[in-house]
Amino acid sequence: MALLCCRAILRLSSRSYHYYRIKDLSPDNCKPGNKVNVKGWVKSIRNMKGNLFVDINDGSGPQNFQLVINKEKAIDTAYGCSVDACGVLVASPKHQLELHVDTLTEVGKCPLTEGYPFYPKKSYPPEYIRNHLHLRSRVNSMASTFRVRHEATRAFNEYLQRGGFVQIHTPVLTSNDCEGAGEAFLVKPLNEQLLKGMAKENVPLEHAYFDRATFLTVSGQLHLEAMAHGLDKVYTFGPTFRAENCKSNIHLSEFYMLELEEAFMGTLDELTHRVEDMLKSVTKSVIDRSAADLAVVRKSNSQDGGGKLEDCFRWIDKPFPRLTYDEAMHILQANEAKLKSPVRREEGINKEQELFLVEHCQSPVFVCLWPKEIKSFYMRENAQNPSLVDALDLLVPHVGELVGGSVREDSYDRLQRKLPNADVLQWYLELRKFGSVTTAGFGMGFERYLAWLLNVHNVKDVIPFPRWAHNCVM
Repeated sequence: MALLCCRAILRLSSRSYHYYRIKDLSPDNCKPGNKVNVKGWVKSIRNMKGNLFVDINDGSGPQNFQLVINKEKAIDTAYGCSVDACGVLVASPKHQLELHVDTLTEVGKCPLTEGYPFYPKKSYPPEYIRNHLHLRSRVNSMASTFRVRHEATRAFNEYLQRGGFVQIHTPVLTSNDCEGAGEAFLVKPLNEQLLKGMAKENVPLEHAYFDRATFLTVSGQLHLEAMAHGLDKVYTFGPTFRAENCKSNIHLSEFYMLELEEAFMGTLDELTHRVEDMLKSVTKSVIDRSAADLAVVRKSNSQDGGGKLEDCFRWIDKPFPRLTYDEAMHILQANEAKLKSPVRREEGINKEQELFLVEHCQSPVFVCLWPKEIKSFYMRENAQNPSLVDALDLLVPHVGELVGGSVREDSYDRLQRKLPNADVLQWYLELRKFGSVTTAGFGMGFERYLAWLLNVHNVKDVIPFPRWAHNCVM
């Protein structure tokens, strides 16, 4: 009976402390003298004459919160532990709120000597942090990265919502390889007995489940075009898969892509305006909401401390230059001595050359009107020059190609001649037959956008659980 009474008193006592997340502990929400409960992970401990000063962070923002523990209370904790603290808010000598602790409970211990990979007051290179995916949200710069990722996702969705776009959940499983580059992952059941039980004559066993080859999507574009032919403005924002044996800093096997399609859009000028307006509007929103997190990440990835945010994003207030593909080639050929790779018109523009063009223009830059032979079948032939297509790439600092888009081929006859797989894509051709309209759209690699925004040098460090060739842990 006495034990039950004691537990009831403890519960009543804890209720007198109001729980706050650390980001909400501001003068607008609470005042000195308030009884407060906070929870989080210990980031640092300073042992002073009469007090322990413990900084904790609960993941709600980049700023730590200071707990002050009088040594007479005989309360102890350690770096990395998760804690639950109750106490009274006090204004520090620097006029910041801190918690003078009445009670502190260690929720989970963190024995550093038993394999915890991150020690206090030490910095680690991204390659090392990447080896501990399950724990890297505890690294300050990574936590800031993932909060910025969240805010950027929100900002893109809000921008498109304001613009009247309908979000479409395009399929992850698909029978088409939209890009036609053979980079798709083949999908089949693991259960061989299931496949044998579903087998049909003239259907290969590995295709027995769907009666045809099925892949993880490399793009939702073709499905978006189908939706645009009845909904006008549509987009998808989800995982995309590419089977590439590539170790570059801008490639992943699984990544997120924002893809957009607009009906009744027939010119590259309209499309470039849409891309530019979206990127500027979204970036302004992310800066407004996540300036502190942006500063943390950019500082951790810059030898000069990252610079002032307003200096890093001056491009927001300047128009993006437009080059034709031929103009871009002339610039590259005139500066070929400065490049390591040869400039060949028929091979397109590689990353080194993309970054050179960005540096040359001192700005993100659109490259428009590409040779037909190096672009995809669904891009519209240019009316003035049929050897070109109405396509664009947006090149940005640090990353190179960020956006690829085009006006889509709207001629039934031309598309029929170019269609790579008529059996699988007959439905796509049929869109040009029944109430067809011209549509235009683009795809943007979300991780590339984040890498540019955050000055992160490898896209593996802006996605929580990166997958690339020879690496699929967890």
